[in-house]
Amino acid sequence: MSETAQNPNPARIKVFWQPGCTSCLRVKEFLTSQGVEFESIDVHNDADGMKQLNSLGARSVPIVALAGRYTLAQSLNDVIRFLDLKTRAIDALSPQALIGKLDLVLTAAARLTGQLSEDQLRSVFRNRNRTVGALVFHIVRVAQMGLQAAQQIELRFEGFDDLPPDDWRGNELISWAEEIRGQLHAWWRDESDKALSYSVPTYYGERPMHEVLERTTWHAAQHTRQLALILESHGIEPEGRLTPADLAGLPVPEEVWDR
Repeated sequence: MSETAQNPNPARIKVFWQPGCTSCLRVKEFLTSQGVEFESIDVHNDADGMKQLNSLGARSVPIVALAGRYTLAQSLNDVIRFLDLKTRAIDALSPQALIGKLDLVLTAAARLTGQLSEDQLRSVFRNRNRTVGALVFHIVRVAQMGLQAAQQIELRFEGFDDLPPDDWRGNELISWAEEIRGQLHAWWRDESDKALSYSVPTYYGERPMHEVLERTTWHAAQHTRQLALILESHGIEPEGRLTPADLAGLPVPEEVWDR
């Protein structure tokens, strides 16, 4: 992270994040790529950092803060505007292409889950206090919430913390992934506005459904990459992991996990 001419007092910028958070990793990588210096604050492992976040009045991460103001950094365009950066985010894939990518993601997540034992699904990985089974559930929940947004059901941050039923095992997680995949195709078949130009309610404001679908797709894809990493940590070669071609055009972070 380095100081640049477009950011004369970069030390004032703070990024609040937590391990395993896909949007957090993405915004930190983006700011670094732009030569923007910032203070990195892990609210999961830094009690004072959490107090600072709470004092801002924010309730989710990632947050980019500057001089007592902040933006919810779910959209890189919001970060660009907030910091007045002279750059732009990459153009989103078409809705049709995103549907195809999300189908690949849900298929891969189900396949990779099938390689994990029940003990492995109940374990936690690295520095995130979430079981691997809960991570699988989260991937599918992200997709489900994206579909619900298309029905004008508000995309709420708290939904990302939902956990699977206590009695769910690998088979239930796989079946649920397949169910949501079916719902994805049913929604797209019946969707009248194939450009997804209408707005939907989210915890970071009214957003075009096209933007929400892009975020849903890359968010689920990044966590599915993490599933492959978890398999590798157990000495298991992931079968049918997401390939560079599968991820092409999605604004996923370069790294798989933020340490």
